[in-house]
Amino acid sequence: MSESQSIAKGDSPLDLRLSEDELTAHCEHITDFIATQVEGAGLKRAVIGLSGGVDSSTVAALAVEAIGAQNLHGLVMPSEVNDPETMSDAERVAEDLGIDYDVVEIEPIVEAFLDAYPDAEDDRMAVGNVRVRSRAVLNYLVANTENGLVLGTGNRTESLTGYFTKYGDGAVDCHPIANLYKQQVRQLARHLDVSEDIASRTPTAGMWVDQTDEGELGVEYDTIDSILALHIEGSAGASATAEIVGVEQSVVEHVQELYQRSAHKRATPPAPEPL
Repeated sequence: MSESQSIAKGDSPLDLRLSEDELTAHCEHITDFIATQVEGAGLKRAVIGLSGGVDSSTVAALAVEAIGAQNLHGLVMPSEVNDPETMSDAERVAEDLGIDYDVVEIEPIVEAFLDAYPDAEDDRMAVGNVRVRSRAVLNYLVANTENGLVLGTGNRTESLTGYFTKYGDGAVDCHPIANLYKQQVRQLARHLDVSEDIASRTPTAGMWVDQTDEGELGVEYDTIDSILALHIEGSAGASATAEIVGVEQSVVEHVQELYQRSAHKRATPPAPEPL
């Protein structure tokens, strides 16, 4: 989809919101999960990349509850394409939570890759993925040094649509909020008192200038959530889903194509059967 095209937006009448009791239960469930993952690996510490967005801010808040602020290390990894305000908010999240953090500029790393292979310089997607994968390498560099686990920040919507970089933001040791749709993560963030400017921020993967998730996906998150719940994970047909959500059937088919095309991202890399 080109950036000039409009983003598909439905009526999204499907109510995926969680009650206060459910939000409390999810907080307890996820904090127990994080603690179990860290302890199960025989470790005490964890590392998280902080972007200033709702997903990483929510996971960081839950991780502090799970293992303590003293055992969580944040990495803020800006590049030339990031909004300085967003990076400033990432630092603010770390400071508000009382966790140690480092700021590491990744553009010199990206430039080193492009120096090694200049043919990729004009391929925006390839360079964007290098930025994301560079952050993953840094997460693991710190985690290995500190004997910690790398916490993922991907949500259910991103997983089902394949909206993550293979061996980039998908390269983590566990996915604490992967059971929640994007709109539910926003709810959980507000439940945890994450500041509203972060909870409502337009999501971006920080791959290139002015890049946004919804602009790249071609559909707004609330609409995607409804389609995923009804058609991909539910039993409603494409036509019925389109009518319920209030979009053209082509939008439902587009989301279905995103799901089908990204199956390889959710699976172990294939290998031939033993002879």
